[in-house]
Amino acid sequence: MSLQSQAAVIGAQEFRRPQFNLLLAVMLGLVAIGVSAGLYALYVGHHQSLGVTREVPWGIAISTYAYLAIISTGLCALAALSHLFGGNNLAPLANRMVWLSIAAIMGAFLVIGLELENVWRMPLGVILYPNPTSNIWWMGTLYGMAVGIMMAELFLIITRRYKLAVILGVCAAVTELFANSNLGSVFASLNARPFWYGSQLPVFFLACAFLSGAAAIVLFTHGSFALRRKSLSKETFEAMQTGGKVMMLMIFLIGIATGWKFLNALVGSESLGNAAAVLTSGPLSNSFWVFEIGIGLLLPFVVLLVTRLESVQAMSLAALMILVGQFFSRLNLVVAGQIIPQYSGYEGMPAYHQYTATAPEIAIALSGIGVLGACFLIGEYYLGESFRHHHED
Repeated sequence: MSLQSQAAVIGAQEFRRPQFNLLLAVMLGLVAIGVSAGLYALYVGHHQSLGVTREVPWGIAISTYAYLAIISTGLCALAALSHLFGGNNLAPLANRMVWLSIAAIMGAFLVIGLELENVWRMPLGVILYPNPTSNIWWMGTLYGMAVGIMMAELFLIITRRYKLAVILGVCAAVTELFANSNLGSVFASLNARPFWYGSQLPVFFLACAFLSGAAAIVLFTHGSFALRRKSLSKETFEAMQTGGKVMMLMIFLIGIATGWKFLNALVGSESLGNAAAVLTSGPLSNSFWVFEIGIGLLLPFVVLLVTRLESVQAMSLAALMILVGQFFSRLNLVVAGQIIPQYSGYEGMPAYHQYTATAPEIAIALSGIGVLGACFLIGEYYLGESFRHHHED
């Protein structure tokens, strides 16, 4: 039996099997339901089954794609930074971050693939008809390159060729960071949408990537040890504390950026002010104040500050709240930029365009979450020893 096979058997024996099997079944169920919903939408027509319209062409599927892609970037970047400049406390979590980064971007690819009505045109267009002037072409190309590099990096980690793996990890992180900022530019370059337009959004997405990546690795690391019924090693706990510090710093910076964005909107154009009002006092106000600001920023910061990063449970709770808040942040951003009519003020025009996610859309969005969760569980089952190598007792 090979070394990897022996490690897989040992890792399998450590798990709480009923809980593991139940979680894996739930995640795979989400994937199956989402794929079924995507095939149903393809059969009956996206215009019949999805809540998007000509006025609001992007909905929860696009926001979920951005959400998962941003998480992937954060995980990949933090994994690379953990080994640069002599390394830091995050190093014990680096191998797990590489696997989760691949899982997150694969979930994003599934969501965008199910959302596109003619998905088969995407790979053909990227390869056969490249368009370097298109932000979306660059986004797909860069994320595709990053996945390939990270898979090679993961293979080197499993085979314990760490020096070369670190080099590929840095290449993957640079590629993902460019892809992430380019994703922000897909929105920021649309001057017909004042709420998106401008140079802030690509940088904002990078900050959200580090916040989401730190939250994801803290939550999944705690989940890994809980499933194995093992206590955290000193090195792993210190790594999670460093992740908590990253979360606190990014919450502070994102809070400042969000505040200035809305303050500037008050003195900006009428369209920009109306779009901001949609979030602060309009139809998206509950989603904005309760989930994006309250659950996603304020409460996690308070929890981390009060507990002084000494409680694993508190850090995991804060991480979960951040991930929930970031999901709604992406959804609010996508929807708020579209529901203000471009020709508002005319008689007979609605104050807001309407958008409500349909059941197939929600299922498609959840399928991406299911891919991430299922890959986490499968990775812990088969690659747990590789994640712990050199770092955990």
